[in-house]
Amino acid sequence: MSEAKITNILVSGIGGQGIMTAAELLAEAAIHQGFDVKKTEVAGMAQRGGVVTSHIRFGEKVLSPSIAEGEADILLSFEVAEALRWQNWLKKDGVILVNNSRLEPPVVNLGLFDYPDDPIAQLQSSSTTVRYLDASQIARELGNLKLVNTIMLGAVSDFLPFPADVVRNNIIERFKVRKPKLVKLNETAFDKGREASASGA
Repeated sequence: MSEAKITNILVSGIGGQGIMTAAELLAEAAIHQGFDVKKTEVAGMAQRGGVVTSHIRFGEKVLSPSIAEGEADILLSFEVAEALRWQNWLKKDGVILVNNSRLEPPVVNLGLFDYPDDPIAQLQSSSTTVRYLDASQIARELGNLKLVNTIMLGAVSDFLPFPADVVRNNIIERFKVRKPKLVKLNETAFDKGREASASGA
């Protein structure tokens, strides 16, 4: 199978936002659809709010877990400046789904990195499609900030090469086993993320 038929998703954000769990759920959904899947993570001080990225690649046959710069079909970013940082990894016709929430990593607080004034505007100045939503605010309204990853999975679900319900059902099944009391809340979070993405810029 040619590399062109492989779907490449780069997930980025700050430690503690659920990036690795989201990547795992996307990979599981692709596996359930019969794809060969490779996944890798890079965590920098993940437990201290450092930068976290995960690469997910799936298709008929995938040899490498790493996405080359300029080859990502989708950039799913949980933090807006991190979307800007990883924008170069996206294909020219790629899609950015971003949580329009400012969460400064330690490198900013240490003075090693200047936080951009208007990262959304910078993202939109490119030729890529940018969909943004305030997943953090949606999570707050639902009463649980840990729902950000479920909301972001809802946001990206209509951009995948299989039905959104594949991801939704995968999340539901996971919570039925691990935390059944949270099933309904995560269903709502997924649906709200999907709705926000559809109406986003």
